[in-house]
Amino acid sequence: MQKYRIALKVLSASLLLATAGCSFLSSMNPFASKPSTRNQPAPLVEFKQTLNARTVWTASVGKAGNYAFSPALVRNDLYTAAADGTITRLDATNGQSQWRINAGMPLTAGVGSDGQTVVVAGEKGVVLAFDNQGKLRWKAQASSEILSTPAVGLDTVVIRSMDNRVVAFDAETGTRKWFAQRTAPPLTLRTSPGIAIANSNAYIGLAGGRLLAVALATGAPRWEVAVGDPRGTTELERIADISGAPFVAGRDVCAVSYQGRIACFDTVSGTPRWGKAFSSDVGVDVDERAVYAANERGTVQAFARDTGTSFWQNEQLKNRRLSTPVSSSRAVAVGDYQGYIHFFSKENGLLLARVNTDGSPIVGVPVRNDANLIFQTQSGTVAAIAAE
Repeated sequence: MQKYRIALKVLSASLLLATAGCSFLSSMNPFASKPSTRNQPAPLVEFKQTLNARTVWTASVGKAGNYAFSPALVRNDLYTAAADGTITRLDATNGQSQWRINAGMPLTAGVGSDGQTVVVAGEKGVVLAFDNQGKLRWKAQASSEILSTPAVGLDTVVIRSMDNRVVAFDAETGTRKWFAQRTAPPLTLRTSPGIAIANSNAYIGLAGGRLLAVALATGAPRWEVAVGDPRGTTELERIADISGAPFVAGRDVCAVSYQGRIACFDTVSGTPRWGKAFSSDVGVDVDERAVYAANERGTVQAFARDTGTSFWQNEQLKNRRLSTPVSSSRAVAVGDYQGYIHFFSKENGLLLARVNTDGSPIVGVPVRNDANLIFQTQSGTVAAIAAE
């Protein structure tokens, strides 16, 4: 089966393709010619580590298989999921398991939580909601497969299925509250555009490069903007899907698309603050000063949050299939396809430190817990890393 991040889906014919524009995509195409050496992952170079990065704790939570599972952090509780149906609640301070259950079916996405409700997606579009003790609350059926992590907030669960349909459920009962449907393009990345809940709104990344803001209570549209407008003469060239989840910080919501742009918008009006040509298959992170992103070629870049001016870029990890970046006090970190976590200076982009995990790709979105950054690997290791 092709990887969740890189397979292309022809919705009208249910045919999976692989695009030729990226080395990772091309490597999964059985009809592609032998990969060019110029697209091989860059070897890791030795350097003097000037940041003390160390593993604080690790836990095994189950393999991701062909999907992307991201941990959900609520205060000091960390919820994780695995492809075999395992759902685990960990103490984020020490990695100790609080409980572990099995959902009773294979899972395709998760975890979303507000600390009271824990939501995952099961095979064939089943939505499963549990309480924070692991007891099943309710089950619902989506219109198609779900790869995007469910979003939970303000007593509402929001999911997006692969047919570009967004549905909101009551977090307590599972009753459907509203839905929104957008036409799916002929070709989309088989990936997981995300959802962010903030300011009583849901900010939803869609196939086709659209970012949609709706009122969380009713589903009424607030605004809709293009992050990546489809361009080119072929359907492959016109793929411009939102990558990862939008990131909301104050009055800014920032997002990135594949073969499109990285951009920030006003959360209330959708007015663009800035936008730059960029292409990524993972999401962004934002702090008070900068927006951090990694393109599909492995370049890590920092943009000024207010203007979009490029502060720095680092190309030392070319073609190493990077994760969504995550920032700490001094550094911004990304994981790669071999399970390494790389720390870059937030000031100039220089490599400061490197930590290894279990040798498997880091595919989930990392999270912050106080001074620790928490990563989940494809082989099921959750690792808390301190960078001091």
